[in-house]
Amino acid sequence: MLQLNDITKNFYGVQALKEVSLSVRVGEVVGLVGENGAGKSTLMKVLNGIHQPTNGSIEINGAKRVLRGPRDAATHGIGMVFQEQSLVPNISIAENIFLGNEARFVKFGRIDWRTMNDAARQQLAKVGLEVDPNTVTADLSFIQRQMVELAKVLTLEEAVAGNLCILLDEPTSMLEQAEITILFSVIRKLRGRAGIVFISHRLDEVIEISDTIYVMKDGAVVSRMEKAEASPSRIHHLMVGREVAASYYKQEERQRPEKQIALKVRGLTKAGAFEDISFDLNQGEVAALVGTEGAGSEPLIRSLFGLEKVERGTIELNGIDLTNVLTDRSVAAGVGYVPRERKIEGIVEEMSVQENIFLPLARQATRFGLFDFSRMAKKTNELMGKLRIKAPDRSTPCVNLSGGNQQKVVLARWYRTGARLFLLDHPTRGLDVGAKEDVYSLIREICAGGAAVILIGDTLEEALGLAHTIVVLKDGMQTARFDNTAATPLTPLDLIPHMV
Repeated sequence: MLQLNDITKNFYGVQALKEVSLSVRVGEVVGLVGENGAGKSTLMKVLNGIHQPTNGSIEINGAKRVLRGPRDAATHGIGMVFQEQSLVPNISIAENIFLGNEARFVKFGRIDWRTMNDAARQQLAKVGLEVDPNTVTADLSFIQRQMVELAKVLTLEEAVAGNLCILLDEPTSMLEQAEITILFSVIRKLRGRAGIVFISHRLDEVIEISDTIYVMKDGAVVSRMEKAEASPSRIHHLMVGREVAASYYKQEERQRPEKQIALKVRGLTKAGAFEDISFDLNQGEVAALVGTEGAGSEPLIRSLFGLEKVERGTIELNGIDLTNVLTDRSVAAGVGYVPRERKIEGIVEEMSVQENIFLPLARQATRFGLFDFSRMAKKTNELMGKLRIKAPDRSTPCVNLSGGNQQKVVLARWYRTGARLFLLDHPTRGLDVGAKEDVYSLIREICAGGAAVILIGDTLEEALGLAHTIVVLKDGMQTARFDNTAATPLTPLDLIPHMV
């Protein structure tokens, strides 16, 4: 259905793609893997008409095509689910699903909302999402919005007569297992008339769902293999040029926390989110919050930073009362927050890497009231090397970085401030296996320096691999607390009965 021939893409003198060739047959799932910044998302944007290739050609059903934009790509059967989501938050689900394609619902110059909502329900049923199509999109959870993204792309089934090519850029990065099962079921149903390109850093998922796997490194395809030839260790080695570490979560670097309390949380309650949460966190300790979507972990961590208000309870960090304070007070007290949605809350896209890193506590980088730019440049270069941030230089706008490298910029920001409490909401979302190891090492280093960490992990395995303490939440209530440093290691099966 789709053939890429020697696709090259240059940005301001930087070669993002180097003669990439790739083919997708109808009924085939093509897995695409590579490190952050390897060129995967750029390639998908070329396929979706967002970027024009510098050189090379695209063939669709045997004919050469120039894709002038996403609408043009859609008329040729190509649709994309974006890693960072493309929904408009202040309009309804139905309006988002048919955005740009409202004409089919117009009668006598007006939109027939009942017909549009009925059509939206049919699309939502494909992805197993039972919500009112009139719901404002901003009121949905991240996972629900991801499923709406998929439903939006699936409108191509009715809109296009020929074969389809569906591009899935990190579609499972924030999904629970139930939603992943639905997604894989949808992919298998689409095989009858569609080719699928599936990007994920979860290598086991790529191998499970794909027929053919392409590995990218530094903008080029370095390997193509069939499913039977693939293994996580082989793919990892091709991606990063080294074997996966024996202790992936750096457990050998885990030190016992100090016997000095850093954070005291007492009776914290927010109506409809969580109730009567109490715990202590020692200096040098990692506490992981685990639970299903909606259990209360995210609003809890946001309340600790001052982004959401609580009705009852207290928050105290190193003797400073941070209950319901503004976020600038939290930052000044030594709190750093890595949000789940980096594009919306984590970075300012048009600012450079250096400007983003120095956004909080910028006064630390001044001399006599003026910015010390040489000192800022030195620190930025040091952090870019430490976290392996892939960018042409420190002045590169963050909008030009891959999602994973944007995430590293957010982590570098709080590391620079010397925060004493790190609130990490899915800090490895969208990171490749090599980059995750870098983040795990950074967390160990942070703790060795006496800072405390509260983590919401991507998986239960990640939470267990990193944390000293596991706090389980269910329906906003704290249902269990585990010491994860005992001689007998905890397993997911120890946690799940308290989560569901």
